Amino acid sequence: MLRTLAFLTAAVVGTASAAPAQFAERSIDVHGKTYRYQVFIPADVKSHPAVVLFLHGSGERGDDNQKQMSQGLPPWLKEHMDFPAVVVIPQAPDDTEWTDKADADFAMAALEKSVKEFDGDRKRLYLTGLSMGGYGSWQLAADHPDTFAAAAIICGGIVPLPDPEGRQLYVHGVPKGQDPYTWVAQKIGKTPVWIFHGGDDNVVPTEESRKMNAALVKRGAVVKYSEFPGVNHGSWMKAYATPDLWEWMFAHTR
Repeated sequence: MLRTLAFLTAAVVGTASAAPAQFAERSIDVHGKTYRYQVFIPADVKSHPAVVLFLHGSGERGDDNQKQMSQGLPPWLKEHMDFPAVVVIPQAPDDTEWTDKADADFAMAALEKSVKEFDGDRKRLYLTGLSMGGYGSWQLAADHPDTFAAAAIICGGIVPLPDPEGRQLYVHGVPKGQDPYTWVAQKIGKTPVWIFHGGDDNVVPTEESRKMNAALVKRGAVVKYSEFPGVNHGSWMKAYATPDLWEWMFAHTR
């Protein structure tokens, strides 16, 4: 009887002490400016978890640390709270792009701080983003070719794209006279990429992803390409609902 009671007590205590999955607010100072971001923390997070960096689109920019939770991966996470990885969810300020150096540095600093906070596995760092965040994902993959184990890039692009506020969104650093898709394909090194795009995207041309896929295939890179026929710009809903996406991502390590 005492053994049974002791076992039941231990079970109850163990259950009560297990931390539930949650989103938590964080902040970081980069180049003299304070940025805020969100982190998804898995239930009862273990040592050396995988860590995912998610970059939102242009409509979620701001300083409320909330709008970036409204599209793409965060809503999917809210329906899949058993997700096993830490997810870093920064918010780009208004009038900026993820391809800007300041925003790129902030995203990478938030990732680094989260890796240290949760003792993340540096061999299992992953990158994903949509629209403006897709452009930013290509930028980070090119600028940090030895960081990410794999990337899922959704309706992003490479060459200049005017945004509604008149700025130019494009991947920075492409040498004059070089084919931008070939250059990015070479710069990202061995990082495996799964590219997603809507077949009827009238915001970021589908051709952007087709050309990046072709450039990666040409150099013999590890790449998958999924195009959703009849889908406009919001292809991230289908992309994050792809059944084997995370199994594919997590199968890759550095």
